Amino acid sequence: MSARASGARGRLQVKHKDLVRDEFTRQAADFAASPQIRDRDRIDRLIAITDPPRDARVLDVACGPGHVSLAFAEVCREVVGIDLTEAPLRIAEQSRQERNIANARFQLADADRIPFPDGHFDVVVCRFAVHHFDDPRRMVGEMARVCRVGGTVAIQDLISSEHSDRAEYYNRFERLRDTSHTRALALSELAQTIASAGLELMRFSSDQFDNPVERWLKTSQTPPDRAAEARAMIDRDLKEDLSGATPKRINGELFFTFHLATVCARKLPRRDRGTSG
Repeated sequence: MSARASGARGRLQVKHKDLVRDEFTRQAADFAASPQIRDRDRIDRLIAITDPPRDARVLDVACGPGHVSLAFAEVCREVVGIDLTEAPLRIAEQSRQERNIANARFQLADADRIPFPDGHFDVVVCRFAVHHFDDPRRMVGEMARVCRVGGTVAIQDLISSEHSDRAEYYNRFERLRDTSHTRALALSELAQTIASAGLELMRFSSDQFDNPVERWLKTSQTPPDRAAEARAMIDRDLKEDLSGATPKRINGELFFTFHLATVCARKLPRRDRGTSG
């Protein structure tokens, strides 16, 4: 990459991180209170598929309000949650203090430059954040770097259609709602991203749930003009089946389907890493 291209790439990354900070500063409280984010059953399923040892040192990347971090702290020796934005970290720390959890801590940090040495953690997790990463391979590579050999990297995130035009339609209305959304990966791309980081997929589960559009827009405090455009796209999707999000109306209220994947991978010794295609 030329110096000019590298500089341009760097400026785009800075701009995107500013978008993330802006969005999650504004929506921190609503995001923390969202039923989908707080859903303890889904968090417990993430912990179950990760199956961490009791003495594990855990890193929660893009931890937001800390729901996942504090749940892992109930079953593991030590948990560190990192996030790019201060507002959700303040909510996480307040929750930690209220629950008197001593084996978790939170700090401001960037997922593409995780401030810990190689192999520092036994388990590295990331939930509902890959679709905000501007360079998922780099971020997942950082997660793998700070995980010990033989340790576990687990990701739970939105996934999009394997058909690029349908995936783009879905991601377009997600970006209207939240400008820090980059794109939800297709499941095959998520698997390839994991493999490219020297990780081997061990366990996988999928899930879906109906998402009420008005609550979805309220959580992110989407401006009225963008909210109207997102609604129009989803309503068109209901009629024409354009994204795989299968919109529907229930008692007159508009919903679409969130498709989720949870993947759990093991970090391979360097000598065992092959090519991922």
